Amino acid sequence: MAETHRPPTGPVTAADVLHAVRLAVAALAGADARDWHTRAGSLEWDCWETAEHLADDLLSYAVQLGPAEPPPDAHVPLAWSRRRPGGPANAVFADRDAGPTGLLQVLEACGALLAAVVRATPPTVRSHHVFGAADPEGFAAMGVVETLVHTHDIAEGLGVGWTPPADLCARALARLFPDAPDGTDPWAALLWCTGRTELPGLGRRSEWRWYGAPRG
Repeated sequence: MAETHRPPTGPVTAADVLHAVRLAVAALAGADARDWHTRAGSLEWDCWETAEHLADDLLSYAVQLGPAEPPPDAHVPLAWSRRRPGGPANAVFADRDAGPTGLLQVLEACGALLAAVVRATPPTVRSHHVFGAADPEGFAAMGVVETLVHTHDIAEGLGVGWTPPADLCARALARLFPDAPDGTDPWAALLWCTGRTELPGLGRRSEWRWYGAPRG
C-alpha cells in the first residue's frame, strides 16, 4: 500500500540536500553514455543538459545565500549562457570529455556547496527568488525539489528506476507547496505539484509554482 502524505517530522535541512543529491548520483551512475543525449522525460532538454541545469540550480541557490547582504530583489549576477538555442541557460557546464562520471561529479559538488552554505547561513537571512524571498531552509527545500524532480526527468530518459524516500518528499512538500493534495503518496503528490503527472480527480498541471517565503 502506498504511503500517504502526512505531516513531516521536521524542517528541510542541509543534510536533506546532500541525501537527495547522493541518491540521485547513485541512481544515475553507470548509465550508458549514449543515453545521456536522449530527451529527459517531458522536457525539451536532453538528459545531459538537464543534469547540467540541476547542477546550475544548486550552485545558484548557494550563491544567492552567500553574500553578507543577500540581494532582496534580484539574482546575484552570474553570467548565464546557452550551449544551443532552446537549451538551458546555465552558469555551470560540465566538461563533455569527462563523460557522465564527470557530469555527476559536477552535480554532487554543486549539491555539497548548497548544503554547506545552508548549514552556515543564519535562519534569519532572506534572499531573492522569483517564487518568494526565502530563508536557508527554503533554498534547501528548493534544492531538494529540483534534485528529486529533475532526477525523475533524467531517469525517464535513461530508462532507470527512481523513487525517492517518502519522508524527504513530504518535508519538501510541506515547506514549498501549501496546495499539495492530502492523503496522497508524497512522491506522487510532488510529481503532480510540479506538473509531471495526473492524480485521481486532478489533471496534470500546465503551470505550477512553489512558495519559498517562510510561513508563520
